[in-house]
Amino acid sequence: MSGHVLVVRSDNLGDVLLAGPAVRAVAAGAGEVTFLAGPRGRAAAELLPGVDRVLEWCAPWIDPEPPEVTAAGMAAFRDRIHALAPDRALVLTSFHQSPLPMALALREAGVRWIGAISEDYPGALLDLRHRVDGDPPEAERALSLAEAAGFRLPAGDDGGLAITGPLPDVSALTGEPGYVVVHPAASAPAREWGVDRYAAAVRLLVEHGHRVVLTGAPGDRELTRRIACPGALDLTGRTGLAGLAAVLAGAAVVVAPNTGPAHLAAAVGTPVVSLFAPVVPAARWAPYGVPVVLLGDQDAACRGSRARQCPVPGHPCLDRVGVDEVLNAVRRLTSVELEQTGGAA
Repeated sequence: MSGHVLVVRSDNLGDVLLAGPAVRAVAAGAGEVTFLAGPRGRAAAELLPGVDRVLEWCAPWIDPEPPEVTAAGMAAFRDRIHALAPDRALVLTSFHQSPLPMALALREAGVRWIGAISEDYPGALLDLRHRVDGDPPEAERALSLAEAAGFRLPAGDDGGLAITGPLPDVSALTGEPGYVVVHPAASAPAREWGVDRYAAAVRLLVEHGHRVVLTGAPGDRELTRRIACPGALDLTGRTGLAGLAAVLAGAAVVVAPNTGPAHLAAAVGTPVVSLFAPVVPAARWAPYGVPVVLLGDQDAACRGSRARQCPVPGHPCLDRVGVDEVLNAVRRLTSVELEQTGGAA
C-alpha cells in the first residue's frame, strides 16, 4: 500500500470522469485517496469509485474563467495541502495543459513525491516525469500515468468509466427505460449543434416513435425550451448529477455534443450519438468504452484549434450534419443495444 495519495484533475466534469480508471488503479494500491477537483468537476469527483475525500480549488492556470492569482490565495491553498499531508500526488492534465504550476504549489506544500505527464523539463518539480506516445483516449492516457507510478487496476476491472451506485430512482420522471436522451448543451459554443437542427431532430425522433427526454443544467432551460416539441419530455434542471446519471442509465441512446454528460452516459454504459466538433481530437475525447456513432466532419478547418467560439463561418463541422443522420445513428445504436440484451433488432 502507498499510504495517502492525492489525485489532481482541475477542470471539467467530463475530464474528471475520464480520470476514473486511473483513480481506481490508485485506490487499489493506496490506503487513502483524496481527489483535488475544480468547481466545474467536483460533482463528478464525488461519484468516482475509489475516492475517499474530495477537495475543491479553482486552479487559476486551468479554469476558463480564472480567479486572480494572489499571494494570500496561494498560501491558503498550500496550507490546505500541508494539513492534508499526502504521501504522494499524481497530477492529471490534458495534453495541452502543463502540470508544473500545480506541481510547484504541491512541492511548496510539502508533498515529497509527485508524478505527472510532462513534455516540459520539470527540474525538481516531478519525481516521475511520464511521457505518452501517440494519441490514446484520455482515459487510457491518465491510466498510463497511474501504471507508471506503480498502480494497477484490480483483477476484473475492465478499465471503463464508472460511477458509484446505487443511483436514485427517476422512473417517476422518465417512465419506463428505453427512451432517447437529447442533451444539447456544451461548455463551449464551438462544440454545439444548431438549435434549429436539434429541434428538427427531436421532432423527427418523436415522429418515428421514439420517446425523447431532453436534459440540461438549470442554465440550459431556454435552450431546451426552444428545442422541445409535443411528445418530448423536458427534464432540464430537474435533477442533480446523480439523478442525471440515472436518467442517462435508463436511456437506450444518448444524443449529445462533446460534453460532460456524454462521458457520464459512457460511465453508466449507455451508447452515444456523438455530435463531435474536431476542435479537440475525437481519438482522445470521444465517449469511451461504449458503442458510439461519431457525427461531424473530423477533418474540418477548425480541427485541433481548441477554439471555444467557432473560427469558421457557418460552423460547417457540425451544421452540415443532417437530422436524418441522427435518426439513422439512433437506429443503429438501438439495434446494438437490443442485440447485447438479447432482444430482436
